Amino acid sequence: MVGFLLMFAMAHSGLAALRLSLEKRVGARLYRVGFALVSLTLAVAMIGYFLAHRYDGVQLWQVQNVPGIPGLVWILSAISFLFLYPATFNLLEIAAIQKPQVHLYETGIIRVTRHPQLWGQVIWCLAHTLWLGTSFTLITSLGLIAHHCFGVWHGDRRLELRYGPAFLAVKERTSVIPFLAILQRRQTFMIQEFFKLAYVGVAIFIGLLWWAHPWLYRAGSAIHW
Repeated sequence: MVGFLLMFAMAHSGLAALRLSLEKRVGARLYRVGFALVSLTLAVAMIGYFLAHRYDGVQLWQVQNVPGIPGLVWILSAISFLFLYPATFNLLEIAAIQKPQVHLYETGIIRVTRHPQLWGQVIWCLAHTLWLGTSFTLITSLGLIAHHCFGVWHGDRRLELRYGPAFLAVKERTSVIPFLAILQRRQTFMIQEFFKLAYVGVAIFIGLLWWAHPWLYRAGSAIHW
């Protein structure tokens, strides 16, 4: 699993670091398609391996039968996806239908935290590590969180190199720690920015994921590697 995490981190962050130079050579759309193919292929393989081995290692705790734990895990998982897939992302650009661009967002979830994917991953890892309670899941979660922490530094560095003072101004008005900039009055929380069609899509995705979980577990258990 550590090998999968290292491969994904090097491919994902490495291709992100090379974005500017690769876009100049192959174009923004082709770069996006290549980036997505590499990242998604490794991610699917890693998820499949995780599902197949989630109960490996030492059982550190077992709380699945504790009242309230199943509901808590599902609530945390749902919240994690609201952070992991914020509505600030342009889905048409992600799919390369529109020309992919780098944006300096400062609305919606970015007002809460400049790096929502980090906290979405942390919440997801907390929920699943609590539920499964195995050393394998704990190591996987620590690796995922470590990669996202590196992504915070790496992402800020790339934006600063690309935008300079404009990004530093955004950085000053936002925070990595959720709600810190709002509490310090450097930022204003605007609930109306969350009433977007994209969040309906995220909610539907969460519902489909909940519905498909039994099949995902069975599919993962059927993989022998």
